[in-house]
This record gives sequence, structure tokens and C-alpha cells, in this order.
Amino acid sequence: MNSGENRSTTVQSIAINLLTRVLEVRELMLIVIIIIGGTAMSITTPIFFSSSNFKAILLGLSVEAIIAAGMTILLVSGGLDMSVGSTMALSGIISCIAIKFGIPVFFSVSLGILSGTLVGFINGIIIAHWLINPFIVTLGMLSIVRGLVLILANGVTIINLPESFTILGQGKLFGLQFPIILMFFVIISGDILLRRSRFFRQNYYIGSNEKAAILTGIKVKKVKIINYMLTSTLAGIAGILMAARMASASVNIGTGLELKVITASVIGGASLSGGEGSIAGAFLGALLMGTLINSMNILGIDVYWQNVITGIILITAVILDNVMKRRRESASQ
Repeated sequence: MNSGENRSTTVQSIAINLLTRVLEVRELMLIVIIIIGGTAMSITTPIFFSSSNFKAILLGLSVEAIIAAGMTILLVSGGLDMSVGSTMALSGIISCIAIKFGIPVFFSVSLGILSGTLVGFINGIIIAHWLINPFIVTLGMLSIVRGLVLILANGVTIINLPESFTILGQGKLFGLQFPIILMFFVIISGDILLRRSRFFRQNYYIGSNEKAAILTGIKVKKVKIINYMLTSTLAGIAGILMAARMASASVNIGTGLELKVITASVIGGASLSGGEGSIAGAFLGALLMGTLINSMNILGIDVYWQNVITGIILITAVILDNVMKRRRESASQ
């Protein structure tokens, strides 16, 4: 083999190693994919890279990203919440009904958020103390809460809400609507806490080996209950922001949101088997999904294809997660 062939082999080896490292660092991989996709779309249509379109993407994914922060913590701990979409609708409906009854906006919003927290508390108690599968419990809660939403609102959309409420979703600061600003606050603070906080880092141990976590003195039941309460609280806040942004509270809001939130978290590196994930990754996963949906809208692709694409991406992300996990296990042996 001559020197030219040696150099070629070395370059190929370096490229393969670099690609492998990029794939292993999920956040970096997502950033690369988003940049490549964004560049391709900007060549296709100049509208894509405009500031107004970028703000529209952020606003569209703000609700999902806020809930994904809580969902990621759940997934890291080995949990799951299928009721976040219904909880989101419940909080929005309760807040708007309270406003219609003349209760001040602050107390109406507080009541809506507390209703979300209560749903999470019930989920956490049943899952942590009765040891029932999280998927079954939260799937049942999804149905219960959605039924309550229909009963409370009598199946109709609540409209004609005061400006003192709608400003929560339509108001701006530094040119960005409040939901976007709150999203960044939740993502940044949540990611720091999950990486640095002693309490939240316990979720990695619980998700990796719950029995070992119990033996080391971690109060697993308490942590699980708080996780579900936090996730539902974030869903409640997201529901109120959505109602304020749309100036109405629909009984159908949040339908199917669970799939999108879980997809964003899994794309971002959260494992369905627990022990892995980051909130920054979940945000990038949501950003990737939001960019994809925005691109489909710009290109005029039928909106019904969005659910198909979401499902395909979720399955692909799970397969990729399993492949990478097996590679790490085989490398460590």
C-alpha cells in the first residue's frame, strides 16, 4: 500500500470516527440536521430564513417544548405521561370558565394551574404507591380528564375572553411573544436543574436501576410523585398560554399532543427504558419537528401527512436509540 492510499484510509477513518462521535452526542447531531435542513429550505424558498418565520416556528413549538421539559424528566426516571394533552385542555378550560364567572384573572389562572398539578398528583400516587404501569394509568387519566373537559365546557369553545387574560399569550417582550420567552426560561432552567441539581439527578439513577436507587436511600416514590406533578403543572401552564394566545379555550385542544411531546423527547435522546435524556435535547427535538412541519406548510404538503411523518420519526428515533445502546453495551464488554 502506497503513501497516498494510507492517507486516504486515514482520512476515511477520521471521518468515520467524527461521524460516530456526532451520532453519539444527540444534541450535536440534531443541531447539524437542523442546520442542513434549514439551509436546504432557504435555498428552496427565501421565506424560510426570515425573522417572522423563525418566530412563527418558535411560537408553534413553545407549548410542546414546555411540556417536553417535564416529559423528559419522566422518561429519564423510567416514567411516562399520556395525559398531558388532556391536562393542558383542562387547565385552559377551568381558567376560562373561572374568568367568565367574574373571578380575577390571577386567581383564575392559578386555579387552572392547580387543576393540572392535581392531575399529576393523582397519577403519581397511583403509579408510585400502587405500582401500576405508567402507560395504563395515564392513558386512563387521558380519557377521564378529556371527559371532564367536555362536561365542564358543555362541549363548546369558550370565547370572548378579556384582554387582561389574552395578553399572557399575545403580549410581547423584546419582540418575542410571552410563550416563547417562557419556553426558553423553562428549557434553560430545567436543563440546568436536571444536569446539576442533586434532587433531579436522582432520576437518572431511578431510571437506570430503580431497585438499586432504593437501596442507596433515594426516596423513589416521592421523586416520582413530584415528577408527575411537575409535568402536569407544565401542561397546565401550556394550556393557559394556548388559550390566551388563541383568545379561546377549545375542548379539542391538546388532542394527540402526547405523541408529539414524546417524539420530541425521544429524538432529543431520552430513552423509553429510562436513565437517559436531556431537556436541551428535547427542545432540539421539538425544534426539528417544528422546522419540519413549518417546511411542509411552506411547501404546501397536506396537513394530514404531519401525523404520518411524526409517527415515522418516533419509530426511527426509537430504533436509533436501541442501535446506539446495543453498540455501547457491546463496546463495554
